[in-house]
Amino acid sequence: MISDPPTEPAIGEIPSADLPYCESRARTVRWKTRVVPVGDIGVGGDNPIRIQSMTTTLTEDVDATVRQSIELAEAGCEIIRITAPTTKAARCLEDIRKQFRAAGFSNPLVADIHFAPKAAMEAVKHVDKVRINPGNYADRKKFAVREYSDNEYETELQRLYEAFSPIVLECKNRGKAMRIGTNHGSLSDRIMNRFGDSPEGMVQSALEFIRIAESHGFQDIILSMKASNPKVMIAAYRLAVARMRQHGMNYPLHLGVTEAGGGEDGRVKSAIGIGSLLYDGIGDTIRVSLTEDPVHEVPVGKELAERAMNLWSDRITKETEPAPAEPVHPYQFKRRPTRTVAIGNSLTCGGTAVPPVLVRSRLPLTDDQAIIREVCSIQTRFKEARIEGLIVTPRTASELKHLTSLSAALHTVIPLLVVDCSAGFPTADLLPELLSPEINWGLLSPISSDHDGSAATAFATARKCGATLFAAIEKPEDLSLLKSIPEAPPLVITLAETEGNPAGHTLGRYRALSSWNEQTGINAPIWIRATDSAAILPSDYTSARIVESSMLAGPLLCDGIGDLISCEIFPDPAMGTAMAFNILQGARARITRTEYVACPSCGRTLFDLQSTTAKIRERTDHLKGVTIAVMGCIVNGPGEMADADFGYVGGAPAKINLYVGKECVEIGIPQNEAVDRLIELIRAHGKWVDPS
Repeated sequence: MISDPPTEPAIGEIPSADLPYCESRARTVRWKTRVVPVGDIGVGGDNPIRIQSMTTTLTEDVDATVRQSIELAEAGCEIIRITAPTTKAARCLEDIRKQFRAAGFSNPLVADIHFAPKAAMEAVKHVDKVRINPGNYADRKKFAVREYSDNEYETELQRLYEAFSPIVLECKNRGKAMRIGTNHGSLSDRIMNRFGDSPEGMVQSALEFIRIAESHGFQDIILSMKASNPKVMIAAYRLAVARMRQHGMNYPLHLGVTEAGGGEDGRVKSAIGIGSLLYDGIGDTIRVSLTEDPVHEVPVGKELAERAMNLWSDRITKETEPAPAEPVHPYQFKRRPTRTVAIGNSLTCGGTAVPPVLVRSRLPLTDDQAIIREVCSIQTRFKEARIEGLIVTPRTASELKHLTSLSAALHTVIPLLVVDCSAGFPTADLLPELLSPEINWGLLSPISSDHDGSAATAFATARKCGATLFAAIEKPEDLSLLKSIPEAPPLVITLAETEGNPAGHTLGRYRALSSWNEQTGINAPIWIRATDSAAILPSDYTSARIVESSMLAGPLLCDGIGDLISCEIFPDPAMGTAMAFNILQGARARITRTEYVACPSCGRTLFDLQSTTAKIRERTDHLKGVTIAVMGCIVNGPGEMADADFGYVGGAPAKINLYVGKECVEIGIPQNEAVDRLIELIRAHGKWVDPS
């Protein structure tokens, strides 16, 4: 049974769709920013994307922090951030820097500042950059609701000017850089009450601080707009660039999905959010925030940066074919309307249906028994993440008889069997086998204006065998061929694979397909395929395949494009199945399990994030549709839990606060009792079900 589509987050007032944020959504053109020196390296301009991470040690433990900084530098981390929650911790940065430099490392060090201006004034003496969170620095967040008159608002801005100016002047005088890092979870009450809990509020919060800095002639600034929800994060960064363009600003951008979590979940969410922006030419530094050893963040960041630099290079410069004006609103998360199509037994796609998952078998049809075992194994192992359509490819006429045995064995196991004729297999030869009534068939066939009659032949074959036609369009504008053919069978469209050539801007090709789909009035469901031919940099490594598939499918789903999905880039169909469901979950397009918001840990963290998150997952990972936030401290905790049903937040050493939404309902629970109390809280609010 396919779940209902998830509820979209509220993101406040939506800016006009005509407000530009990038040069082109059809090809990647890097947004050229000013260069900001951070220590000995430059950020922005023509510089490569810089990889960042953050230490998780207690800053006052100088030796441990130095050791971890060295580990990060040796792993390829170019900029290392260290929290400075107090003046005492900030003073420790002096010894950390000395020991780090004495070990032979010149990587810039960054002080992370939230509530303590005095700590910022001390830290700037010892580091190359300070990070300021506008929502926490000299501003207030008590989730208070009040109206500000224009005079009151100006009074608040004057107060901010007086509080923020000293650190600006200190950075300017010492030649140090600054990151103004807005977090969705820490917007001040003042911003929330005027702009809402929205990307616009995030941007305006940063712009207030930029204007103060500029009034002092200081412009060595880098911006970030982080959120745990990739959709909110993408919209905020897009809007930040759009507003900067309006005001003649061009500050570099540091990209990241905050509180992304660990494992594959964290990598998928990060690749969706960061990858979407990199495809559009936005981003100068990256941090992949994982609830793991921070060294593990570095290779994921490198994978993303390498693909961006390839997109931005001269290797891929050709714009996709001209397309009508895009129907997608870049600052709004609305699903593009399509027809609802029945494609299998109790299986639909398009309309309001959540996207089904198709999976490719790499086994030859002659090995039909192995295919059957493979499919049955996956369906048995997975609860919600199960194959909903199987793709097979006949190569010779002798293989066709095996379609009958597959149909007989799998018709109660999977709703749909898709026969791929893209390799040039004559579709007419398929008719006797596809007429079997035991299973719902799909026919994947290429459609191209360069091959006369391809559309008519595919339509006729699909009609005769009662199959859904999955039309693989070589050029998006060729979609118009389908409009002229009467008596159309059930229709789904996708892009044909490109053989032997760089994929180019695959997002742009799908965006163009979506535009032509709407303009022609066909409005067929769109199948997003993550394949080797669509990859920016094809690779045999699983980590690279996770990044590639997430970068391709996730941003399209966030933009509301995509009614089916397949991750054919994975040779193992079990992994392809799990990955497709993970991408759908990460893009908030389909929820099939518990959603976790988990911070990556730092020197402010009041408990062991990794082990605690693992314990909570072990007890709750069967709670489909429930969102649980695991936050190390209160810096972003209550606010970043805007989308969470329940929160587990470090309130003091060995003490945990529990939240329902943004409301703290239990304070100071002993850590050894806190997981059990969280379960009790979930039960009390009617969200608990016993594991099956």
